[in-house]
Amino acid sequence: MSDRNVRVVLLLTILLAVGVASLGVGAVRLSPVEIVAALSGRSPAAAQHETIVWELRLPRVILAGLVGLALGAAGAAYQGLFRNPLADPYVIGASTGSALGATLVIVTAGQAGGLGFGAVPLGGFLGAVGAAGLVYASTAWWGPAPIVSLLLAGSAVSSCLGAMVWLLMVLHDQELARIVSWLMGSLQGRGWPALIGGGPYIVVGFLGLCALARPLDALSLGEQPARALGLPLKPISGLIVAAASLATAAAVAVAGVIGFVGLIAPHLARALVGARHRYLIPASGLTGAILLVLADDLARTIAAPIELPVGVLTAILGGPFFLVVLRRSVR
Repeated sequence: MSDRNVRVVLLLTILLAVGVASLGVGAVRLSPVEIVAALSGRSPAAAQHETIVWELRLPRVILAGLVGLALGAAGAAYQGLFRNPLADPYVIGASTGSALGATLVIVTAGQAGGLGFGAVPLGGFLGAVGAAGLVYASTAWWGPAPIVSLLLAGSAVSSCLGAMVWLLMVLHDQELARIVSWLMGSLQGRGWPALIGGGPYIVVGFLGLCALARPLDALSLGEQPARALGLPLKPISGLIVAAASLATAAAVAVAGVIGFVGLIAPHLARALVGARHRYLIPASGLTGAILLVLADDLARTIAAPIELPVGVLTAILGGPFFLVVLRRSVR
């Protein structure tokens, strides 16, 4: 086993350890012995501890890991695709598309779900997928446009959709609290239904990105070297955008907009395993999962008994990191 494989396995081990430890974090503190007893069904306080672990904390911890996995892997893919260290999973409008979709459902009081999601998460999922599809389709009309055109189109679409969200907030101020709660991002109250609904899409998107590691290596060298290697840029970039957008859309659907995880995780992973996407994609996903599980633990405890939106914490902690990356990229 190569050194980089060992480091990926080490990240997985850390994630499992952090996840188990997170099961004891909350209003009711559980020791490692009590956690193991509750998981095995042999807890002295069986009814209470098993309910806390199995119904409340276990699905939330797994969901936090999957959302972090999606954002970290998608961030690494977009940074490789655009050759931009400041790219993140929302770079082509997934966050604003999801916000618009969720807001439309909230203001119209829709209740019907589908595709494994409830009504509001379904709106967020379809909005994110729709925004990414709109960005890619608009650049496809331009013929052999450079890949950076996706970035520019994403900025334009994000601005337009974001303005529509603000317009709906002004017109439906009675739903302002629900809309803002969605925009801040949170894992509070997320249980097995959210995990079952969003998990499969995240896994499919993540595996798709892992399968596209070699084309990403070629694209990260530049468009001309990629063409010289015989890589069809439009189809491959479309597949990368599709896989990354699917994972991101599912993550946003179940957790709302959680920023900076997809920006920070690839940089930390790159320092650990290097730039080859065969290792970078899984390492970024695992790093993102570790970061989000820890951030959710902090959100549950830092202002207890009040629970903070995890998206607020990631933004506060991620902002300074963004400035450091920006300074290095300018150099």
